[in-house]
Amino acid sequence: MLNMRTNSGVLACLTLPLIASSQSITPSISYNGNANTPQMGWDTYNAYGLDYNETIVRTNAQRLTNLGFRDLGYRVVIFDDAMTERQRAENGSLVANAEKFPSGLATLVDELHSDGLLFGVYSSAGKYTCGKYPGSLGYEKTDADWWSSLGADYLKYDNCYNEGLSGTPKLSQDRYAVMSNALNTSNSNFTYSLCNWGDDKPWEWASTIANSARISGDIYDSFLVPSTSCPCGPDEYYCELPGYGCSVLNILGKASYITSKNQPGYWNDLDMLEVGNGGMTTAEYRTHMTMWAAIKSPLIMGNKLDQLSVADYQILTNPAILALSQDPVGSAAQRRVVKQVEPKDEYGFGEVQIWSGQLYGGDYVVIFLNAANDTQDVEVPLWQVFGLITATQAEEDWATYDLWAENVTISAGVASMVLNGTMDLSSSSTNGTLQATTTPPR
Repeated sequence: MLNMRTNSGVLACLTLPLIASSQSITPSISYNGNANTPQMGWDTYNAYGLDYNETIVRTNAQRLTNLGFRDLGYRVVIFDDAMTERQRAENGSLVANAEKFPSGLATLVDELHSDGLLFGVYSSAGKYTCGKYPGSLGYEKTDADWWSSLGADYLKYDNCYNEGLSGTPKLSQDRYAVMSNALNTSNSNFTYSLCNWGDDKPWEWASTIANSARISGDIYDSFLVPSTSCPCGPDEYYCELPGYGCSVLNILGKASYITSKNQPGYWNDLDMLEVGNGGMTTAEYRTHMTMWAAIKSPLIMGNKLDQLSVADYQILTNPAILALSQDPVGSAAQRRVVKQVEPKDEYGFGEVQIWSGQLYGGDYVVIFLNAANDTQDVEVPLWQVFGLITATQAEEDWATYDLWAENVTISAGVASMVLNGTMDLSSSSTNGTLQATTTPPR
């Protein structure tokens, strides 16, 4: 039996060296060889909507570098919608938004690249983007070449105003494959991230043309309760009306049905990280971060990096959780147990979930997620957590490691010094403080 006591709203995450293995690293089998591990970076949309400009981009890009995020793997900076003018040029080309980027996009991109960051662009496989800027449907090659001329490295490709070209997996696959081909024949090596909200089951077909695909409606900054704009429940993983305003638990419920579709080179995208936006408790943000890492969703921050709290920073830089995300096996944790418990909260929630998954070298991650009001004692048979297990293995001594222990996370003191600028991360003596480790401390 496996026993665990977990406090209300707190996630307990540990690794268990269970089965000795000579496991080899799975190579990427994606169409372009990119995204061997889930993408990491920062996106403008959740914190700024369409109201961002070059000053905001520069501020946050500088924080990626100065706070050590870049060196931990958060490298792509995604300009999410509103990057262009409202109209195309006479020759059909997109035109950079002069008001937002008075220095010129090329200058801004050069700055990102010189700082070791990547340039991410956005469009929609429709007539318009979601913000009613020019979409790329019918202009795929024109737009891919324009982005390439700017030095783009990454495309987030949305699903708004799609002219009705959805409703079957074949319709959606064909529409998104046109852009895949356009990117492949450009002069840049694009990482391609579909954002079609789980419409037409992208987990069944997107791995042959893209590096990741969204599997649900847009996230918002809530742990338990989705908004009324997220019409499908957590058990409706194939949602014909994905909506938006979906909570962390709502998205996790949907993702639990399709985690097996991940592989090096293709990842199910659970949407951006909300850590730092203020709508959840520290325990809930830890859970959000851990589950995205364990399921192998891309880790794309959607916050204001100049307004992070110490706790936010500790969560986003936890080296053990980042190692869990970037584990080279690329195996997503599976939900093994759901136990309904009492009392329920005011919204009717009261359950404990147990997830587990295999890691490189034969280790396992086990996650106890308590979505109940009170502390819970959990006792489950080993086979429910790990599947088939021999009696010999069950009787062995297991070493366990808490991935949120104080000696694993960056200390509050170090985090505070980094955030207030009194620790120089360019110094070789301090830079290693924030480097992700490949295994938890023993």
